[in-house]
Amino acid sequence: MPSHLGFGEKIKNEHYPKNKGHKIMKKLILIFLFFVPLIAWSACDDLYNHKLTTLQGENFNLCEHHEKPIIFVNTASKCGFTSQFEGLEKLYSQNKDRLLVVGFPSNDFNQELKTDKEIQDFCKLTYAVEFPMMSKSSVVGKKANPIYKILFERTGEAPMWNFYKFLVAPDAKKINVFPSTVSPESDEFLDTLKPYLNN
Repeated sequence: MPSHLGFGEKIKNEHYPKNKGHKIMKKLILIFLFFVPLIAWSACDDLYNHKLTTLQGENFNLCEHHEKPIIFVNTASKCGFTSQFEGLEKLYSQNKDRLLVVGFPSNDFNQELKTDKEIQDFCKLTYAVEFPMMSKSSVVGKKANPIYKILFERTGEAPMWNFYKFLVAPDAKKINVFPSTVSPESDEFLDTLKPYLNN
């Protein structure tokens, strides 16, 4: 009888380290899955590292696109430059795997519609805009959204009118600024953009 109990205790002791090892491994996996995304997020440049909301009310993560050139453009639905939506959408649709266009509707110059829903409907129905459009916000002065505050800090320039274009190189290594009068389909704009698309 004692020998039988000893055999049982031996089996129990042999299995215990194995079970303990499984528990430790599970904990390590959980820690890895939790912290790796946080590390990636914290490593993202400050320009991208902000919580953004689209016109549809969905979260948008700029950090996922940091390796692409990005065109940031402040938009308005009732502006003389509103037709530039067409050129911006064309660039986006032709290069969406290697280029991001992000629109920031703003009423800073008193030419934007009142609600996100109205802006969304206008962009979709009038210009078939598919590139991401953020919720309406300010892009100049103390009330500027965080993206435009950083763009101003790094370039010394803020939009002087609707459809100012900030062309940000991958990983924000360089920022080129184009005024409203420079079309996204112009040689001046495309000559600056193309080298980033070819990398």
